[in-house]
Amino acid sequence: MAAPLLDRAFLERLERLTIHWMKSFPGLVGGHNASRFAGAGQEFLDHRHFHHGDDLRAVNWRAYMRLEKLFLKMFQVEPRVPVRILLDASASMNTGTGKWDFARRLAGALAYVGLVRLETIMLQPFSTHLRDSIPGGGGRHRFAPMADFLGNLEATGHTNFLQVAREFAGRYPQRGLLIVISDFLGEDDPDRPMQYLADLGHELLLLHVWAEEDRVPPWSGELEVEDAETGERLQLTFEEDVRTLYTERFDAYAKGLRELAQRKGGRYIGLTTSTPVEEAVFGPLNQVQAVY
Repeated sequence: MAAPLLDRAFLERLERLTIHWMKSFPGLVGGHNASRFAGAGQEFLDHRHFHHGDDLRAVNWRAYMRLEKLFLKMFQVEPRVPVRILLDASASMNTGTGKWDFARRLAGALAYVGLVRLETIMLQPFSTHLRDSIPGGGGRHRFAPMADFLGNLEATGHTNFLQVAREFAGRYPQRGLLIVISDFLGEDDPDRPMQYLADLGHELLLLHVWAEEDRVPPWSGELEVEDAETGERLQLTFEEDVRTLYTERFDAYAKGLRELAQRKGGRYIGLTTSTPVEEAVFGPLNQVQAVY
């Protein structure tokens, strides 16, 4: 039996987090994640575990009397800011130590946080074009189908950021938070497509995932390398000066992605697979207020 995408202990830790967006979206509940506790015009949807600092007014005291555990009542306020997770499912995500599993677990963690907080979630894989997607909303009990979806998802094909951006704009005209999980490796430069989506009003959160060997190649001597997406072969000689130059260019590329996100009012986070997903969520993502 395959191990679960995310274990129960990690899911319980995630329940104290909220996906955080920076922009205000006119006509939507947005800006800084307004409270979803009891009040007029709100519909009860789910419970979650009580954590220190939560509002005691939202505790289900009847459940406490029966179970001697504290649970918070969660209510839906409509409409919500849509959160779309654009997950790179191209063949390059299958290269490098643990990159594909890391990206899927990261997508699952963010989807779970959104579900618990009653966000409207869309998990949208892509490679050459947008692939089959899965929507979610209305509480943690909707997470199992998303976990199964991610577990069965395969990384194949090559990346076409421009085509994906065009399809995304046509399929999702309503502005919202756009979380892009990718190694940002492909034949075309992602700069123009990401700018295009930001100019349409989407808030960008770029999660740049890489394995250590993506940044610092461990090989030496004469090598024949093959592009995971195109099959193109190339003869290379890897010596220390070439490795240093490669790392410098990788860092410059990452810096360009960061500057793009910041220029468009979004955020960029670089994540290496040598960091456990749990530490990434409660460390780098928390530090730039992607979650809090």
